[in-house]
Amino acid sequence: MMPPEEESPDGDRDSGLVLLHSPKSGSTRKGCDPFAQTQRSKLQHRRARINQQINKEMRMRAGAENLFRATSNHKVKETVALELSYVNSNLQLLKEELEELNSSMDVYQNDSESISVPMIPLGLKETKELDLLVPLKDFISEHYGEEGVLFEKEIKEFMELRQAMRTPSRNEAGLELLMEYYNQLYFLDSRFFPPTKTLGIFFHWYDSLTGVPSHQRALAFEKGSVLFNLGALHTQIGARQDRASLPGLNQAIDAFQKAAGAFNYLKENFSNAPSLDMSAASLTMLVRLMVAQVQECVFEKMTLLRAQNDFLSRLQLAQEAARVEDVYSVVHQTMSQPHVKDYVPFSWTTMVHVKSEHFKALSHYFAAIALCDCPAPSDAELPEQEKAFLQFHVTMPEGPSLSVLLQDPEERRKLGKAHLKKAIMKHEEAMRIHGLCKILRKMDILQEVLSFAHKRSLSKYSEIDHEEDFFETGEAPDIHPKTHQKPEIKSPNFSQVKVTDLFHRLGPLSVFSAKNKWYPARRVHLMRGENGFGFTLRGDSPVLIAGVIPGGCAAEAGLKEGDYIISVNGKDCKWSKHAEVVQLLKSTGKEGVDIGVITLQGSECPKAVDRKAAVMSSGSGMLKSDKENSRKSLMNSKSASTLLVWSKKSKRSKKSTYSGVPFTAVGDNEAMY
Repeated sequence: MMPPEEESPDGDRDSGLVLLHSPKSGSTRKGCDPFAQTQRSKLQHRRARINQQINKEMRMRAGAENLFRATSNHKVKETVALELSYVNSNLQLLKEELEELNSSMDVYQNDSESISVPMIPLGLKETKELDLLVPLKDFISEHYGEEGVLFEKEIKEFMELRQAMRTPSRNEAGLELLMEYYNQLYFLDSRFFPPTKTLGIFFHWYDSLTGVPSHQRALAFEKGSVLFNLGALHTQIGARQDRASLPGLNQAIDAFQKAAGAFNYLKENFSNAPSLDMSAASLTMLVRLMVAQVQECVFEKMTLLRAQNDFLSRLQLAQEAARVEDVYSVVHQTMSQPHVKDYVPFSWTTMVHVKSEHFKALSHYFAAIALCDCPAPSDAELPEQEKAFLQFHVTMPEGPSLSVLLQDPEERRKLGKAHLKKAIMKHEEAMRIHGLCKILRKMDILQEVLSFAHKRSLSKYSEIDHEEDFFETGEAPDIHPKTHQKPEIKSPNFSQVKVTDLFHRLGPLSVFSAKNKWYPARRVHLMRGENGFGFTLRGDSPVLIAGVIPGGCAAEAGLKEGDYIISVNGKDCKWSKHAEVVQLLKSTGKEGVDIGVITLQGSECPKAVDRKAAVMSSGSGMLKSDKENSRKSLMNSKSASTLLVWSKKSKRSKKSTYSGVPFTAVGDNEAMY
């Protein structure tokens, strides 16, 4: 039976999970069944259909514009102009339909009976299918000198992983699937994308909000798009949590913080984005939006934890609400900037504006409750309350001194009434802005939250309003925003999902990578002489010929210092340890041994240095087994440094370089044969 967290909000299972491939072949990550009919999958299907229609209309528009510029026939120009207006009209309708889909926040919300303000989630970026079979097989044959057909299984496995990644489930398994694919792209980049050549592969992705298609040959575009979807999936997971409970709130906070981290990482490490959703301006807006939603969850957490109704607790609630208003105001300003305003759905901008006004109203409401419902402090409580109240308002309220204000019930009522008056004004402003957006008007739960808060403030105002009040209610000062839990932007932790290089049979990445070139493999038949084979070996995976004795058997057979041993008597030794290769050599008889070797271009060893220098360096001249491409090395680094370069340049320590050690100086990790 499927675990409960894999159910969609509408009660359906979250897209009938399907296994990627059998456990024996490695990964068992799951993708959603694209044909399962949950509310979220239907929404994503509609998004994909609209994306395809937008793509078709944009191609038609490009063709019509080219014809309009090329022709000099007046009648043709009129016909084309008419067609262009029709296409532009269709595009506008499609973009409006897509905007409505992006505003379907209720699909991603929790179906709990509790009333919570809806959160803003992001839909996933759509991508086209990608056939890598022929390009990768050709590259393996051309670059690695291997039969490409022998690697069809690995290529198909990678393509299956990519296909599954397109429909991740809305839970931890979906996040791990995206992370696994993202980590596999490191190996794909290292194996098949040389710095000076392209494979002719185009990665197609659709803009998350506009549906406009983009494509690039750069693998960085694929990495960036997967990272965007990682952030988007976190927003959907955050929006689905039951925020009426403390565990649900903590999970929502964690999800939105991780979403902010993914978008922030993308902004800092990805440049020249071909689609607007991955531009610096859009990503800045998304990071701020996620931080604001975290702050809103923190306020809701405070309302659950601060069950006591004492004066200081209510002041803290008021300041938490003011902090939420403050961050949503920043988000609204960001969404109103020229580069973002025409791109972000109007419903998002309106929702953020409504929340800003709503939480400002709540801050004044809780200030009024603290003043009107809590008793005046005793002499022992007064110093603490004075200290808190000094830092409560942005500017001190007019009137009597602080001690008199806090101890005089009538003065407290007057200031509380002023706060309530401001709260009611802000509630009404939030409801007015909410009414301007057709999409938000359909959102019953938001209307219910705003209406409830407004009626509560009106009721409290009527309760403390006296008929004999002849004073004019003053202007309540704004409340100083303050939070007890600052949002944390959590960058993606790439080490949480362990992956193995699907193409590890090609050999260790330190040698067998797209950036390295080597001379054609040589097969050398070697006979053992009186003094052995006449060479020095060092390191693991692959084992290096560190020195060749002049005039010895190895030298006469054509072996060179700097050669890597890739096979012994037909047995593949690319991944073999030093001891394993030595054992194979020792087991040879009088008939000799066939050794396969390669030499990296540009890596020929420099001439031998003097014995003293060699001995001094021999202790640190060991070539360790290649860890760059092992699972541990990739995962031990907390994250890749950039999307364009993927990881920090491998800085080999002194232990992992060879320095032309002559055959006469054998180090601790070397052996002469």
